[in-house]
Amino acid sequence: MSNSESSLLLKVEKLKKHFPIKGGLFSKTKGKVYAVDGLNFSVRKGEALGLVGESGCGKTTTGRVILRLIEPTEGRVLFDGRDVFSLDQNEMRTLRREMSIIFQDPYSSLDPRMRVARIVGEPLKIHGITRSKRETEERVADLLERVGLRPGHLRRYPHEFSGGQRQRIGIARALSLNPKLIIADEPVSALDVSIQAEVLNLLVELQKESHLTYIFIAHDLRVVEYISDRVAVMYLGRIMELADSEEIYDHPRHPYTKALLSAAPMPNPKAKKERIILQGDVPSPITPPSGCLFHSRCPYKKDDCMNIIPDFYEISPSHHIACHYPIN
Repeated sequence: MSNSESSLLLKVEKLKKHFPIKGGLFSKTKGKVYAVDGLNFSVRKGEALGLVGESGCGKTTTGRVILRLIEPTEGRVLFDGRDVFSLDQNEMRTLRREMSIIFQDPYSSLDPRMRVARIVGEPLKIHGITRSKRETEERVADLLERVGLRPGHLRRYPHEFSGGQRQRIGIARALSLNPKLIIADEPVSALDVSIQAEVLNLLVELQKESHLTYIFIAHDLRVVEYISDRVAVMYLGRIMELADSEEIYDHPRHPYTKALLSAAPMPNPKAKKERIILQGDVPSPITPPSGCLFHSRCPYKKDDCMNIIPDFYEISPSHHIACHYPIN
């Protein structure tokens, strides 16, 4: 095994998830939603990969299929060399100790009837890591301190906390089993802007502290820029561009990436930049366009774009793109 292969934690190959659309008297399948349609990417150990795109592009579905919370239609996910989709129920139970998720909404993701001690401690009990109530509460108290909460908070219910504090509880729960991979699904989008920075700083600190690996899902490119080592830009279930964070923000080569960046707010409001206005709406994932998925909104499209699906290829070291005519 090469050094590059040994450093990989996750490898996604030709991943697809199509949801059937049923209707009529006998609930016949009338069509499909092409939520995820042929993804290829990898994540190195200790890396933060940002997965970014507009709502409905398949980011959240990708995360849940990787964790096998949703079964795939096609493809493979290799986690630390193991084929996730070939594992039986007992093997998956063991693997779940190594993979975790932080949900988007800190209000709905915490059971309002449970105290924090149970919310964070439940995974410890399920996987047999702690044997007694006292041992569980001690571990929960340590986890709460790691995320910036007081040990005394373990007796409280979720409604007694602010949104930022609730998300910290969700992060503590995700950390409870010392996972190798955490999928953070829009973890700051439901929070006030003033609180977002605190939670992002916490995630960065925890990554350095515990050598965590993240897949960070978001629609806000500036948030992704802050936390990610590499960024994958999704559109209608496929990756349009994938590169190191600095490269993708300084030299975007795909028209869609460039348009997204032009719409993102700048830290300096006086800074001038070219604004690219995309025409039309995002096409339906039920009837995606032929050829390049982005051609119906692309200001640079040519005849080839409407008929030929572009390959996902490397245009420079560690910079991949799915475009017939990359921007210079």
